[in-house]
Amino acid sequence: MLDAIRSFFGTSMAPESPEEEVGEQDVRLAACVLLIEIAHADEDFTEDERQHLSSAVRRQYGLDEDEADQLLELAEQARASAVDLWQFTRLIKQNYSLGQKMVLAEVMWGLVYSDGELSSHEESLMRRVCHLLDLAPGYLADVRKRVESGRDESD
Repeated sequence: MLDAIRSFFGTSMAPESPEEEVGEQDVRLAACVLLIEIAHADEDFTEDERQHLSSAVRRQYGLDEDEADQLLELAEQARASAVDLWQFTRLIKQNYSLGQKMVLAEVMWGLVYSDGELSSHEESLMRRVCHLLDLAPGYLADVRKRVESGRDESD
């Protein structure tokens, strides 16, 4: 499975030495793992969540449907073999700007609300992931409010 991920991206997930650069694709994979983890947080990965996730990945990374599906499949495999989320959040924390982390948090909240419900597991995981990404609770609350208000306007 790791060979499939490496061949898709041409590099390993984490650099072997401090001098080795982390590829943009590695960070994308890490972000997708977090998104998939959020989608599974309530143990019900709905079709609405799948569609939202696929659309967000295509839009954010400029991928076509097949590329997005392949990236999400690799992220699902990486998630299944991971012990925890730290390796993924660390990669994002080190390589994303505050603005990029905020966009990721917004996509995560959109994913949480795409099925119309917020479970306590989803809320708890969002807080934990955002803490690991060094996003202040105030940022998290602002992004959540934006997403919630956007949902209210579209209902």
